Amino acid sequence: MIKEKNVVELHYTGKFKEGGEVFDSSVEREPLKIEVGNGSLIKGFESSLLGKKQGEKYSIEIKPEEAYGNLREDLIVEVPKDKMPGPVEVGQTLSANAENGGSAQVIVKEVKDESIIIDGNHPLAGKDLLFDIEIISITEADVTENVVTEDTTNDDTTVSE
Repeated sequence: MIKEKNVVELHYTGKFKEGGEVFDSSVEREPLKIEVGNGSLIKGFESSLLGKKQGEKYSIEIKPEEAYGNLREDLIVEVPKDKMPGPVEVGQTLSANAENGGSAQVIVKEVKDESIIIDGNHPLAGKDLLFDIEIISITEADVTENVVTEDTTNDDTTVSE
């Protein structure tokens, strides 16, 4: 049974609830391998794994709040064309300066005469998602960690791996 810190291999197919279009699948690739609880998956997907068994197949619906979040209007902005690195087209992905000093991926949504509309939301934000999941294998995490031990021969504390 899957619990936190297990390493799980699984196959999945992700579809939009509206229309049923597949947006991603591992079925034609190697299984996805993840450590449960490390935050590498969307919240709704990861929490659905807990308690499942090897070989189990199931389907889930994940709301935006448990996936990529709701669509944020404040992340859709109009930018003057002269601020662009060159010509852009609808659907193009650009790197923009983020408020935290890093960079963020944005998608060009509209090109106007003097400006463009860019969207900093995740492409799956605001979408209800459906996933078909098959658990392939479950193992304990292979963690190499530092263990603090006491060396009683000379009363020193040592760190061993």
